Amino acid sequence: MQKNKQIRLVAILIAAIVVVDQIVKFAVKLNMQIGEDIPLIGSWCRLHFIENEGFAFGMSFGGVMGKYILTLFRIAATVFIAWLIAKFIKDKQRTSLILSLTLILAGAIGNIIDCCFYGLIFNESYYSVATLFPPDGGYAPFLQGKVVDMFYFPLFEFDWPSWMPFLGGQHFEFFNAIFNVADSAVTIGVFWLIIDQLFCFSKITKSVVHDSNDTEK
Repeated sequence: MQKNKQIRLVAILIAAIVVVDQIVKFAVKLNMQIGEDIPLIGSWCRLHFIENEGFAFGMSFGGVMGKYILTLFRIAATVFIAWLIAKFIKDKQRTSLILSLTLILAGAIGNIIDCCFYGLIFNESYYSVATLFPPDGGYAPFLQGKVVDMFYFPLFEFDWPSWMPFLGGQHFEFFNAIFNVADSAVTIGVFWLIIDQLFCFSKITKSVVHDSNDTEK
């Protein structure tokens, strides 16, 4: 019974995250140009459309060949996580552990879809809103697509005083990362996994100490 419940939870969570992630990305890609900014709540909660060229934080990774390697690595890592989840379900591991890995898996799948297919089904978004299945073909071959990012929450910003060493006069913006639903799922999953493991380690430690005290008595 527990196994079937875990399988349903994993399937529902993956489907929900991937579908929402792709709906948001399609909406942005089909209605915004790169660099376009739409305020949602004041100036600190905005949609700001960018495309991730390769590695984390928009960094490139060795040109075309590097992108192929990076995308294939992502696919391999995703397959490994999926295998790990299946193994943990079979071994009747904690649902908390399985769901944290599921969030990471779902987020990875969402971004892999961009890398694999967006270059084939969309044209560029630099000078006009992109078209789905453009007559002249997409902007990149298979595995060379860019990840669509849009959520931007610069909670506050200021300029460092000119008298400060090294930082004087520079502009500071708190939380200037631009991300998507898939990135959020991965981040939450990683933090959940860390907390879950710390909690589990704490319980094991307390159990060992308790057993040790009982033995001494």
